[in-house]
Amino acid sequence: MRVPDERPETLISVDVETAGPNPAGYSMLSIGACLVEDPDSGFYVEIKPLSDAVIESALAVSGLDMDTLARDGLTPADAMRQFEDWVQIVTPKGNVPVFVAFNAVFDWMFVDAYFQRFLKRNPFGHSALDIKAYYLGMAGGSWAGTSMRVLSPLYLSGRYLSHNALGDARDQAHLFRSIRDDAEARRASS
Repeated sequence: MRVPDERPETLISVDVETAGPNPAGYSMLSIGACLVEDPDSGFYVEIKPLSDAVIESALAVSGLDMDTLARDGLTPADAMRQFEDWVQIVTPKGNVPVFVAFNAVFDWMFVDAYFQRFLKRNPFGHSALDIKAYYLGMAGGSWAGTSMRVLSPLYLSGRYLSHNALGDARDQAHLFRSIRDDAEARRASS
């Protein structure tokens, strides 16, 4: 069903790596993004930390180094400007960019906080499409059944996310397309 004033959408898979669990106390360290329909069209940036606050296990997962980022990363304002520019370039005129992520609440809170803090705007508006919730709505079950441990064998040949933001964004794009195809097949067969 088409909404009367619905605009075409450009789905953009986004992943971030961070120094901790929330943007109030920890820095976003990298952003990776790609078009859901064309994962080769991607964006990646590493960002100077805002502080030294870090949860060591977060760094261990991503393999990023705070000292290297402090020296070589982009300023948060430059990183967010570059990300906004890329979003605008890959979103055709008249389309709306849609933020898509696996556990979108985590990635969204960092990306939105940085867009608002450094640019005073967010090209994605005020919403995100969560892949886990999409799967739960399609398949039913429980929230625990939406983990990567469950979905990877079903849709990614058992491959797990690498925790490189661009690599993860690309895997998430593949995961979302596969779940969407599954949902369409289920609708067609019912």
